[in-house]
Amino acid sequence: MKISGKAVIFGDDVNTDVIIPSKYLTSLDPEELAKHAMEGIDPNFAEKAKGGIILVAGKNFGCGSSREQAPIALKYAGVKCVLADFFARIFYRNAINIGLPVLESPGVSKEVDEGDMLTVDLEEGKIVNATKNKVIDALRLPDFILEILKDEGLINHLKKKIGGKRS
Repeated sequence: MKISGKAVIFGDDVNTDVIIPSKYLTSLDPEELAKHAMEGIDPNFAEKAKGGIILVAGKNFGCGSSREQAPIALKYAGVKCVLADFFARIFYRNAINIGLPVLESPGVSKEVDEGDMLTVDLEEGKIVNATKNKVIDALRLPDFILEILKDEGLINHLKKKIGGKRS
């Protein structure tokens, strides 16, 4: 599973209140949430992300509250994948559950610049920075997580596993 896109960079400790401010949590519409993703840090983020980007961040990305609207807002804004030095655990799992690929790569935030063209190989745990002609190692995702991502989220994955069986 390979994902390619232009890098958009954020720093350390980006919390879920910044990813999607609480004033927008009155909507359950993913498209509406997407319009306001990251707007407190970058008012132009939704426009930048439209064509599909790879978000690159530092340490502790997704810290704060456990709102699953944060990864939903990013995914629907056009984020194809999030790379970070490391993630807050609840964001990491919420992202996987909604089918947004996330990959930890200690030091990635120092290896990638805004606008670099990246290709992420989720199965190999490798990031190719074509702009800098560099390969960056990441922590390979376990097979069961890759299966969830291939099925575009936990609910779809479970539906596929159950195959329509009812108890």
